[in-house]
Amino acid sequence: MRSPTPAADRPPGRRGHDREIIALAVPAFGALIAEPLFLMADSAIIGHLGTAQLAGLGISAALLTTLVNVFVFLAYATTAAVARRIGSGDLRAAVQQGIDGIWLALLLSVPVVIAAVTLTAPLVHLFGASSTAAPYAITYLRISALGIPAMLSVLAATGVLRGLQDTRTPLLVAVCGFSANLLLNLLLVYGARLGIAGSALGTVIAQWGMAAAYLAVVVKGARRTHASLRPDLPGIRACATAGTPLLVRTLSLRAVLLIATGVAARLGNTAMASHQIAMSLWSFLAFALDAIAIAGQAIIGRYLGADDAEGARAATRRMVEWGACGGAVLGALLLLTRPLYLPLFTSDPTVQHQLGPVLLIAALSQPVCGAVFVLDGVLMGAGDGPYLAWAMLGTLAVYAPVAMSVGSGSLSALWIAIDLCMVVRLLFLTARARTGAWLVTGAVRA
Repeated sequence: MRSPTPAADRPPGRRGHDREIIALAVPAFGALIAEPLFLMADSAIIGHLGTAQLAGLGISAALLTTLVNVFVFLAYATTAAVARRIGSGDLRAAVQQGIDGIWLALLLSVPVVIAAVTLTAPLVHLFGASSTAAPYAITYLRISALGIPAMLSVLAATGVLRGLQDTRTPLLVAVCGFSANLLLNLLLVYGARLGIAGSALGTVIAQWGMAAAYLAVVVKGARRTHASLRPDLPGIRACATAGTPLLVRTLSLRAVLLIATGVAARLGNTAMASHQIAMSLWSFLAFALDAIAIAGQAIIGRYLGADDAEGARAATRRMVEWGACGGAVLGALLLLTRPLYLPLFTSDPTVQHQLGPVLLIAALSQPVCGAVFVLDGVLMGAGDGPYLAWAMLGTLAVYAPVAMSVGSGSLSALWIAIDLCMVVRLLFLTARARTGAWLVTGAVRA
């Protein structure tokens, strides 16, 4: 755990911001894509077992991701808070704040695991899973629930390191975790012939390995800065309070994705399998673009902690440019490389045919997605959680009736609704970014 460089010592100007962004975003990109790579590896391996298994994975993966990612504030709020402390020059307080976030993650994981295990079947059937896909979805979700404490701990520990301007350690852990996950899944699914249960078990083992690695790094940093490893109730309560608006924002975002999964499931196994592949690819691109947003959280938090509002504004402008251009490049790659990656996911020609227009729709939205993710990260880094919560609720209010009106229509129509959601988010975030209301300076946001 390295001591980060204060904002005041960073080189100014466009090139200086570019160096900052690259130094944080490139390693963050590798770490961020670990989660979608987990899901893509599972999709590729399970897809060759059959369409029903892949459809079951799609439903259970959406539910599991929701159970975990509603608590993504453990990473986001921690990153912003720790970065502000770094900007003000208080390394010990920064590490201590991160440790409080990890304890909060462990406490939250208990009820989440209980809910996941006891409500598995009702949740799967709520999403309209077919009689052939439901058993596979239930099996995958129940086993995967055992990895939830590790997943939440990873979120919080990652937030600590990002706030400390260290995105290289998460990259190393992510690469090792993905490699272990892929190897374990191949051995358990095909070698041990455990099917979809083997895929879930392999991912659980990999998640716990990643959690152990993160915690070892944080403990080492705590000892070096003399921060306490004991749970501090006021500190844990402060982390929970700061994260509440982001929880509302994330729940609204997850509702958007769950509505899409529910609509796709009711279109049949072929549509659900196609949607699962498309969503896996979309998530991969989203996490890739989110690397710049992660840099934004750390950079903006540090600038504001150092009382440099103008530096924060200039960095924001540059990162939005990076996000939009990066989205355009990734969208083009998504279309041009279809012949290479589609056979990896499924050999069903009906699924491959249905994916054609869906992937075109997804590709066209990537520049918008890039700008959205960057502005989202900037406002998180500024601690502007309440606005993000209201903006996402407004977006959901527009998107939900449009998506649910698809009914018995096509999967392409559903993905047009998803694109509409991103456009509405961009309008909300751009309106906020143009004001100065989010530029609140100081070691702690008042």
